[in-house]
Amino acid sequence: MSGTWLLVLLCGAGTAALKSTGPLLLGGRPLRAGIARVVGLLGPALLAALVAVTTFGGDRALTLDARALGVGAAAVAIRAHAPVLLVVVVAAAVTGLARALA
Repeated sequence: MSGTWLLVLLCGAGTAALKSTGPLLLGGRPLRAGIARVVGLLGPALLAALVAVTTFGGDRALTLDARALGVGAAAVAIRAHAPVLLVVVVAAAVTGLARALA
């Protein structure tokens, strides 16, 4: 298992542990708004980091290839409020087409 995936798994487990033990440690008291916002954003931030590293990272250098076009197409589809399934299909189609033409 690569170091990136191990880090993602550890951060995901830490996020789940933090979310599940928080109510137990607070004893029914509500979590402060600022802390609740940060905890709520940990999962999406980890996912965004994983997508960025997987798409653009490679051998300690920035890599721009068909994957970058697919992520860009997905961003455009998300901006257009497309359903999630359509976003995935658009990203896969653009990536596949770019690889076929390269």
